[in-house]
Amino acid sequence: MEAKELKLVAYTRVSTQKQGRSGLGLEAQKADIENFALARGGRIVAEFTEVESGKNSDRGELLKAIRYAKITGAVLVIAKLDRLSRSASFTLTLRDSGVRFLCCDMPEANDLTIGVLAVVAQAEAEAISRRTRDALGAARKRIAETGQRSRPEIKRLGNPNGAEALRRAQRGNSAAVIQIRRRADQRAKDLASEIEAIRAGGAATLAAVAHELNRREIVTARGRKWHASSVANLESRLKVL
Repeated sequence: MEAKELKLVAYTRVSTQKQGRSGLGLEAQKADIENFALARGGRIVAEFTEVESGKNSDRGELLKAIRYAKITGAVLVIAKLDRLSRSASFTLTLRDSGVRFLCCDMPEANDLTIGVLAVVAQAEAEAISRRTRDALGAARKRIAETGQRSRPEIKRLGNPNGAEALRRAQRGNSAAVIQIRRRADQRAKDLASEIEAIRAGGAATLAAVAHELNRREIVTARGRKWHASSVANLESRLKVL
C-alpha cells in the first residue's frame, strides 16, 4: 500500500513589528520547518506568519492556519512549541479544534501533548479526592477508638444525585448525536468561503466544484476526495446554517 503523503501547514511567529520587518527570527523558524519537512518526506502546502505577542490569544494568522490545516487534512507544523501561545485557555482551544500539529524542536510533542494541561487538572482533582478520603478514614478511626462523635466529622460518601446521574447517562446517545451534528456544521462553515469562491470562479456543476476542491487539496471530513454527491450534501447543510 502506498504511504500517505505528509502535508504540512507552516506557522511562524515573532513578537514585535521590528522583528517582523527585519525577518529576525522568522528565517530561522522557516529553515527549521523546511529541514523538518525534508527529513520527514513532507510537503509544505501553505505558510502563515504572525507578528503578535505570545500572551495575546487573538491571532488571526494562526486561526487561518488552523482552518487551512483542517480543510486540507494537513498537519500544522511550528518551529518551537513556545511559538503557539503562553495562554493555557488558547492551547486547550487548539486541542479541541481537532487539528494535528508537530513541533520541530520537540517532534514527540503533537496534538496529544497539549492534553497535559487537562491531565494536570485531573491529577489535582484526584489528589483532592484522595485527601478527602484519607481525612474521612482518619475520622472514622478516631470515633471507633474513642466512641465519641463530638462534632459532625463523618459525611456520607457517594453521589447524592446518583439517580439523576443515571438518567443523564441514558440521555448520552442524544448528546453524542448533537455533538456530531455540531462538528459537521462547523466543518461546513469552514468550507463555506471555499465553495463560494469556487462557484464565483465559474464552477457551475457539482462535479466541477468537487474537481476544484480536489485540485486545492481540500479533503472531506473523512479525509477522502470529493464527489458530486458529497458536494451536494455540503451545500444542503450550508443552506440551513
